[in-house]
Amino acid sequence: MSVNIEKWEVEDENFWKSTGKKIATRNLWASIPALLLAFSVWIMWGVLVKYMKEFGFTFGMTEGLTPGSPEYIAALGEVNNLYYTLPAIAGLSGATLRLPNSFLISLGGGRNVIFLTTALLLIPAIGTGVALSDINSPYMLFAVMALLSGFGGGNFSSSMSNISFFFPKKMQGYSLGMNAGLGNLGVAVMQKLIPFVVTFSLFGGTAGAIATAKGAPFEGMQNAAWVWVPLIALASILAFTRMNNVSTGTPSMPSTVQGLSKTFYMVMLGLISASIGAYLLIGLPWGDWGMKDSAMWVVLPIVVILAVLLMKHATPKEIKGNLKKQFSILGDKHNWIMTIIYTMTFGSFIGYSMVFPKLAQDIFVYSNPLDPEWSNPNAPNIMLWAFLGPAFGALIRPIGGIIADKVNSGAKVTMWSTIAQIVAALAVAYFVVQAKGSATPEEYWWPFFACFMVLFLATGIGNGSTFRSIPYIFSKEKAGPVLGWTAAIAAYGAFIIPKVFGQQVKAGHAEYALYGFAVYYGICLLLNWWYYQGPKREFDNP
Repeated sequence: MSVNIEKWEVEDENFWKSTGKKIATRNLWASIPALLLAFSVWIMWGVLVKYMKEFGFTFGMTEGLTPGSPEYIAALGEVNNLYYTLPAIAGLSGATLRLPNSFLISLGGGRNVIFLTTALLLIPAIGTGVALSDINSPYMLFAVMALLSGFGGGNFSSSMSNISFFFPKKMQGYSLGMNAGLGNLGVAVMQKLIPFVVTFSLFGGTAGAIATAKGAPFEGMQNAAWVWVPLIALASILAFTRMNNVSTGTPSMPSTVQGLSKTFYMVMLGLISASIGAYLLIGLPWGDWGMKDSAMWVVLPIVVILAVLLMKHATPKEIKGNLKKQFSILGDKHNWIMTIIYTMTFGSFIGYSMVFPKLAQDIFVYSNPLDPEWSNPNAPNIMLWAFLGPAFGALIRPIGGIIADKVNSGAKVTMWSTIAQIVAALAVAYFVVQAKGSATPEEYWWPFFACFMVLFLATGIGNGSTFRSIPYIFSKEKAGPVLGWTAAIAAYGAFIIPKVFGQQVKAGHAEYALYGFAVYYGICLLLNWWYYQGPKREFDNP
């Protein structure tokens, strides 16, 4: 069959059974590994910074300082804060790149878009491998690679928008849940694979690391990045050879070269916006202006507005006309309501996936705030268990969609998952307080871990149920862009949550971050009830 499919009528039962189902399934199973690797590359910074600390990466900031001196300890504290900025930069970039990705399928065609956006992951994978090969690599090199890792974050919006066109409405919960859920599993795969590959010299040793890795049997920190390169190459080939462009997603079907060029151009607009945002975040003296902790709240809207303006005004005429139709979703009230609610679910999932290993390390391992180098000898092996949170959240996402299909309502499932998120966030905060005030914080590891797993499970269920609601609220033409847009804004959780936790950990009260998130979840619970469940609801339990 041709790569470009003009007749695509999946709501016609006969067409679906005779032709559509086989093609849709093939595209889904080519999409999933590409999205899994995209998540792995994007979110790997949450794990990399944990190992960078153990390997002794200090970005040259301790050079010439006497170990143990107040200046040395202060420098280590600043290095620790910079570790949190790397996943935040990746989060900012990935979320920003989701904005153009939200509209790519209509412009470039599903197969063309998924192929190119997957192949682009090779750049940060190779570049990060080079940076990690020497513990003296400068911070700016890591910051640039974290920025480019955002390619992986952006891919989610185009991937989800694409898959929504392949399946009938009755199977949206299943198809979107499978694509997103197994794609999100890339976070867990990454968190399990990286701790394994850094222990031996698979792609060569890390210069200077053996002497500064605190006796740990580490040899190949750079393996954490290089290991993705052959997998990305295979996934790119799979996308190019097994996927299709369908007319419902791409009404004006481009040639392969046209589709790839339009895709690349739009992705570059997003990268420009993300680059400016990253510079605003780390390149301006916010501390001198008394705004160090509030900088992200200024940068975030600037980046979103800049990305939208570039797409509106810096695109060729033929692209601009297509985008104008899709931008109509920005005037739809329910687009914004679902964006807020989905940010609660996916934003929390991806943000917690970014921050959990480092947060747990700061609470249970490096638990002496007066000595950043002191390590708790009885601390748990965090990386042995950290992958379970993202795994639970990812694997249960399809179940959230399937349950919503079964009860014929995403809003009902979202309500219960939101209540669970509120309770779990407050429970995690309680055990953070207990661990922080104890001479033996490791005693609180298991209740802390268990409550965090409940939090991951609740976000996963809500991810699936919320996305199931969207095709029932919006028309087929709007549903794809809305799926992409909500996913884009929600992904800023990968930027906000690491920054918030980094600030609160430095201030000595990480639990404050969790209190704030619980309040936000309560607001989302009220919105879901008011517009979709209460007596004045505008859609009946979509």
